[in-house]
Amino acid sequence: MAKKVPMRMCVGCRTMKEKRSLVRVVRNADGSACIDLTGKMNGRGAYVCPDAECLRKAVRSRALDRALEISISPEVMESLAGEVERRDGGQ
Repeated sequence: MAKKVPMRMCVGCRTMKEKRSLVRVVRNADGSACIDLTGKMNGRGAYVCPDAECLRKAVRSRALDRALEISISPEVMESLAGEVERRDGGQ
């Protein structure tokens, strides 16, 4: 029997995709946001496709802020854009 693949929804395009193919942003206990490269950090998480257009949609509609229930700092947004660009270029 094959293992079940965990699925998560992208906050930008609202489609279900495999968890491993998405970029996770997590809100820590201290209220700050950071990118979770391992997918195992503690805290509230939100997922974005490694696609620049999905990230633009999530930022424009403030879906990432609503999902994490905080306002995301510009520094985190810049690092998230860099991670999305790195993953998008690698595929």
